[in-house]
Order: sequence, then C-alpha cells, then structure tokens
Amino acid sequence: MFTSINPATGETVETYPELDADGIETALAVADAAFRSWRDSPLEKRTELLTRIADAWEANKQHLAETATREMGKTLASAVAEVEKCISGFRHYAAKGPSYLEPTRVETASGHAVARWLPMGPVLAVMPWNFPYWQVVRFLAPTIMAGNVGLLKHASNVQGCAALIQQMMSAAGAPDGLFQNLPIKSDKVAAIIADKRVVAVTLTGSEGAGAQVAQAAGRALKKVVLELGGSDPLIVMPSADLELAAKTAVTARIQNAGQSCICAKRMIVHADVYDAFLDKFEAGMKALKIGDPMEKETGMGPLSSIAQRDTVIEQVGRAVAEGATLRFGAEKIERDGAWMTPGVLTDMDPESDVAKEEVFGPVAAVYKVKDIDAAIALANDVPYGLGSSVWTQDEAEIERFARDIQSGMTAVNALLASTPEAPFGGVKLSGHGRELGPWGMHEFMNLKAVMFGKDVKAGD
Repeated sequence: MFTSINPATGETVETYPELDADGIETALAVADAAFRSWRDSPLEKRTELLTRIADAWEANKQHLAETATREMGKTLASAVAEVEKCISGFRHYAAKGPSYLEPTRVETASGHAVARWLPMGPVLAVMPWNFPYWQVVRFLAPTIMAGNVGLLKHASNVQGCAALIQQMMSAAGAPDGLFQNLPIKSDKVAAIIADKRVVAVTLTGSEGAGAQVAQAAGRALKKVVLELGGSDPLIVMPSADLELAAKTAVTARIQNAGQSCICAKRMIVHADVYDAFLDKFEAGMKALKIGDPMEKETGMGPLSSIAQRDTVIEQVGRAVAEGATLRFGAEKIERDGAWMTPGVLTDMDPESDVAKEEVFGPVAAVYKVKDIDAAIALANDVPYGLGSSVWTQDEAEIERFARDIQSGMTAVNALLASTPEAPFGGVKLSGHGRELGPWGMHEFMNLKAVMFGKDVKAGD
C-alpha cells in the first residue's frame, strides 16, 4: 500500500494499492503485445496521438498541477509551469519526431549503406518525485514517437500523479498497453529489468538507486540511461550583470524548494565582486515568502517530506561543525509539515564531506575565488557533473567555461533549465546517456545499417 502525504500539512491525501505479482505479469504481457502492434504504426498516427495527449494535458492542467502540489509540496505556480512544459514536450515530438527518425545514407567502399532508426520494445522508467510529470514525459514522449512502449515505476509519494498520467493517456485514446503505470516498490524493479520482454531502463534519481538499476541492467546486458544527482556550480565573474546574476541565483537555488538536480547549489564568485554579489543574493533569499504552496504569492513551500527536510538540516549542521559559517536560516519551522527556512553558508572547506555532497534543499554555499582557473577547479572538485551556469560578458571566459567545466550542460548568463530541443544529462556520478531532443529518442532505438552493393539501386 502506498500513502500520499501532503507535506504542507502532514495530512494523508490518499492511499493506493500495490500491484501484485499477477498484475506485474499481466502488465508485461500487455506491453509486449502493444509493442508488436505499435512498432509498425505510421508516423502520422504517432504524431496525432502525441497531439491528442498534449490536448488532454491542456484540458486538465489545473487538476494535474494541484495534485502535484498536494503530493510533493511545490508551489502551484511551479506545478502549472511543469504541466505546461510537459505539453510543450509532447508537441515538440509530434512536430519534430518524424525528422528525428529519417534514415541517413552513407557511401561505402563496396556501395552504400542506409542507417535506420528502429524501435526496440518496452522501456522501463524509474522516476523520482521532484518533478512528477516532467521526468516522466521526458521519457514518454520520445518513447511513443520512436515506436516503443513505456512502463513506469514512479516514486511512492506521488502515486496520484502517476495515476493521472495513465488517465491522460486513456483520455487521448492511446492503445492499450502503450503506457502502463506500475504501482510497485523498488524491490520489484530488478526482476522487471531481467524480464526478456523489457529491452531497456531509464532512471532519474539518487546515486544509490542509479547504481542498483545499472547493476541489474548490466546483469541482463540491457541498455540503461541514468540521470542522477548534481552539485551544480553557478560562477560569477567581474564582468557579470550582478543584479541579474543574483536574482537568477536565488531562483536557481530555491526552485522546487531546492529539490532539483540542476538547481545551482554552489555559488562560486570572483573576489572582485564577491561582497556585492553576496549582499544581493542574501537579500533575495531573505525576501522569499514561505507559505501555503497553493497561494499565488508564495515563493517557497515545504520540502517534499519531513525526512528530506531533516536530511538538509543535518547536512547544514555538519557543514558548520566542519568550519562553515551559517549566515542565516536553514532552520526547521515549527508547524505541521516539512517546513524550513532558506539559508546561506560561506567559508565552506571545499574538502569537507558536506562540500562534496548534493544538498537537496533550499541552502546555498557561496565561495570566493581569485580567478577563472580557481573557479573552474572548484567547479570540478565534486564527484558530480550534471549542470553548470556561468555569468560573464567575456567571450574568452565563456569559451573556457564551456570547454573546461566537467558537466553535461552549461548555461551562459541564464538560468539552466531542461528543454525538449536540447540534450539533457551529465557526466561522472551524475550518470550517463542523454534525454530529450533526437538524442534522447535514439538512446532506446536500434541504429541499423542496411548495406547495398555498388549495382543495387534499393535504398536510394
């Protein structure tokens, strides 16, 4: 049994039954049958379905958003924005998907070859709670367009969101088995990965969960894409627009109450502008309105759970014990639910344990560096490499950052955010493989070479 608890109040929202062994077997059989039909569907049928799915989400946008806010605490405004991003994701693959699947002809010594993208089968997605819709749509939209089918194991605390995703598919007239929500616990995942009907797995989540899924996929010799944690740097250089940089840094740290893999978690600031940036950044953090996530003016709601809140506060305590200065905040708010205040740490020892960890909550660490070399060295001095952002008007510095920061993504004078058009993913302990754009679709497709001799005209 799964229990959904509103982190703003501590009250139970709903309970959901767990799928039993017979239900899992039925789901796998249905997915296998659905793939045998969907793989041969015309591209026009796939694009039409994606458009209808987007329309269904549009028609139910408010209900979807309110469910996410109740289940994991994000502000209603950010939940609405997440649903809107999902709609854009479905529409993107409806519009661009056919071009992503076009074959490529190459000349060979003996004739020519045609490289074709072909579907593979049912793909299992193991998804987290922090973006309960977008994380799923990042996998689901390209899966449908590719001719594959999807199976979802969602986080235990957002089963209401998972059920709504299934309902949207039905409302859009999706074929039976094209997508199935599996309300199961983590101990069932390895057996599903091992099942011969499942061809691949994608996971967004913690480093530990990623290692377990990768191990299961490795035993079964199946493709896996992992998007794991991040400790993203936001670097500010002397030529930066400090007002905009500080304002964006607040958003980057506080979005989703700091519970985002690509939240900027470490502010790395050149000594020449350190004091001015810190003043502006702290003022923005202190000005945040904390309150009911359903209210329009709320800047930050609760964290997703009391356990998550307590983990962040414990990390702050260890940081202070290791020599860091807590400038303000990072305190538990005494009320029902998973509430805390935002906070700022300075004087962090880059070699301390906490400095190497991902802090998944509304607390920022601000570092002072003497030059660009020190900034890059500090940015890379963590085991993660998901995202990064840099603030400078100097073209040479931009090139250095783009080349030398060890991350899958770098935003320049902008908030780092995922978008359907661009590849999303990381390096080092942040995982491997990519989502979104043609790259995400191709991760779970068979790139097949069809070879032709010199005198064969087929395939032109």
